[in-house]
Amino acid sequence: MFRYLKFLPLLLFGFVHAQEEAVKSVYFEFDKYSLDEKQAKEVVDFIKNTDSTRIESIEIFGYTDDIGKDDYNFKLSTNRANTIQAKLTENGIMSKIIVTIEGKGRILIDDDIVDNLPEKRSKNRRVDVVLNLKELPKLVLPGFFNTIQKNHIVGDHIYLENIFFEKGSSKLTLKAKTELDKVALLLLRYKNVEFEIQGHVCCTPPNQKEAIDKDTKKRQLSINRAQAVYKYLAFRRVPKNRMAFKGYGNTVPLGKDPEYDRRVELVITKI
Repeated sequence: MFRYLKFLPLLLFGFVHAQEEAVKSVYFEFDKYSLDEKQAKEVVDFIKNTDSTRIESIEIFGYTDDIGKDDYNFKLSTNRANTIQAKLTENGIMSKIIVTIEGKGRILIDDDIVDNLPEKRSKNRRVDVVLNLKELPKLVLPGFFNTIQKNHIVGDHIYLENIFFEKGSSKLTLKAKTELDKVALLLLRYKNVEFEIQGHVCCTPPNQKEAIDKDTKKRQLSINRAQAVYKYLAFRRVPKNRMAFKGYGNTVPLGKDPEYDRRVELVITKI
């Protein structure tokens, strides 16, 4: 489960901020805090497959369902958290970066409004392993800029900070729209600039050049993200005849961290 100066991706998956979080949930049987080998491998691989230079700290939070007394559930949730901590250190994860190991006790639910109570309870018998990640290092690439400028040349790439998409989604967030409002004002000031909005993705299967958009269920995520920016700029009165949009899937990687390939760029096509 999951949940950058010259170059930073314009639009990224999910959740990138000054500090990004990635979360892996491990589920336990009723009244148990032991792990099977498959669960143990999954949680260890989750951390080892993350760029170690970006892991600032690890937090481990244990939970239980709402059955039983508070004292017992706090103890059980703590045991679950400790089990995960022991498994991580046993597999070479340095204990000094594990800054929190906490049992949170039970998660209360209202059984009058839960459609599938047993399933809901099973999802509450878990430990959340939270990786606090440092932001990606800044990249310096020729021809890349972080704002619309007066003296661009054809081929310049424009990235904009703080415009992100959630993982697998093409829907603009409120924060992204606020940033695009600023972009629109600059585009209206520099009326001679024409550009293509280019969408990119990363990390797709080897035989797939494009990713699936979870909102539309179609394999055209890079196209949809580029189109979402196009439509919003048009809504902010940027003339459509100055804009085009295109999805490039995973065909234009930057050769850096995969995070940089989850992006949308404005590329100057005419001055």
